[in-house]
Amino acid sequence: MQEFQLNLHEIKAEGIILPETFQFATIVEKLPPVWRDFNNYLKHKNKELKLEDLIVRLRIEEDNRKSEKRSNKNFYKAKATVIEDSKGKASTSKGLKRKKAAQGYKSKV
Repeated sequence: MQEFQLNLHEIKAEGIILPETFQFATIVEKLPPVWRDFNNYLKHKNKELKLEDLIVRLRIEEDNRKSEKRSNKNFYKAKATVIEDSKGKASTSKGLKRKKAAQGYKSKV
């Protein structure tokens, strides 16, 4: 997004004027493939957005995606299964499976 804005400022500095609809369409078409849902939302939006509004919405969407990505990483990191054996020794479920496999037990998975 910032790269596009820099290029746009350079074009304006050269005295070339691009219509706002062209700028809008270019931004929407250059969104990454993972933004397909947001891209479709923008294409089918009934109310026309100004270029400034588009930029604000893109920044908000980008921030939301970043925070969602961070929260998903933390969600998966926090999960762990701890099992205590008869001696009170704690181990993870993977460690227990390895221990059982070494002792000759068959896994159900």
